[in-house]
Amino acid sequence: MGSSVIRFRAFRAWRPQSSIAAGVASPPYDVVTREQAATLARGNPLSFLHVVRSDIDLPPGIDPHDPAVYAKARDNFQALIREGSFEQESNPCIYLYQMSSGRRSQVGVVGCMHVDDYAKNIVRKHENTRKDKEDDRTRHILTVNAHAEPVLLAHEPSPFFAQLNLKVMSQPPLYDFTVDEVRQRVWRVIDPTAYVDAFRRIQNAYVADGHHRTAGAWRAAAERRAANPAHTGREEYNWFLVVLFPSSSLRILPYHRVVRDLNGLTPEAFLGRLAALGKVSATDTPAPKRAGSFGIFVGDRWYRLELDRESIDTVDPVRSLDASLLMARVLEPILGIGDVRSDARIGFVGGGPGIPELERLVRSGEMAVAFAMFPVGMEQLIRVADAGAIMPPKSTWFEPKLRSGLFVHSLD
Repeated sequence: MGSSVIRFRAFRAWRPQSSIAAGVASPPYDVVTREQAATLARGNPLSFLHVVRSDIDLPPGIDPHDPAVYAKARDNFQALIREGSFEQESNPCIYLYQMSSGRRSQVGVVGCMHVDDYAKNIVRKHENTRKDKEDDRTRHILTVNAHAEPVLLAHEPSPFFAQLNLKVMSQPPLYDFTVDEVRQRVWRVIDPTAYVDAFRRIQNAYVADGHHRTAGAWRAAAERRAANPAHTGREEYNWFLVVLFPSSSLRILPYHRVVRDLNGLTPEAFLGRLAALGKVSATDTPAPKRAGSFGIFVGDRWYRLELDRESIDTVDPVRSLDASLLMARVLEPILGIGDVRSDARIGFVGGGPGIPELERLVRSGEMAVAFAMFPVGMEQLIRVADAGAIMPPKSTWFEPKLRSGLFVHSLD
């Protein structure tokens, strides 16, 4: 089936009863460690962490990729259904999902997209995926027989959605609770036709958060197809769970860098090397105000490095990114960092913790220098994805994170 626009449709969600939704909803599997997940889920058998981080219900030290982990996820999800905590919609629906914090609010549409649209680059990516993480998501999907967590996608803004949303959101919500200072509200859309039609006008969707989940959905579908001699293309396993947001409503937070040592340099010698790259000055405001500028914490104080704007290749969507500039001019030639994916000397601090965490890491002696980054813009992300290019690792941190457990898409 050929297509040059995204295919979006309703589905029969498994979802928690409204009265327990706040207790079920959990952080995504990949933003909490086993220890954090165990603490958050302690005393709460309803927490969806028992499905997405099922290793918390097995002996400590178990390999997270042990078959028992996936089997436990399946058993825990089946138990939620058996006990009546989760129910399945009798008809296919879509949902509006609003996350509000302070004066910021973003509204996404929850439904399913076709895995072939990912393979055809209609759903575009900006990150490389790792095979071990793809394997993990594929096995989780196939063993649980469901997409337990949605992929966060961005699409070009369209006035149609704002008008449609207004009408739906004038009704009482299905879910309404606050967690981690973010108000979560969900509305069910009984007649999805207008939304499905509106998405037919959208050319591309962009993976914002969930590259491994998307790749896992594609691989799980491929395995199910290969095992089904009567495959027609209409089966439910050909679709995966998504929340689509207008790109203008998404917020990317900076993803900072920390390095363990100065590669044999003193702080003074290191700053001297930086001075050859641009303007270096002491500062009391470490967060950069623009791209091409970095906050640097070394020797117990903050400095700002501002690269010469003329020296930046603005035509190349990847080489012009701050993460690329820092790598090419500082991390590799001065600090001797080779591959940021595998070099144990570099670490990353995303989103929330921010500047205080950078200072703590350096002051504790765990790290020698911290780099406060300016956040990537959505327009930069789209430019990279449209060029078929890949961003440096750990470039984007989307906040707030979608909660897991509010919608589950069964493969059958």
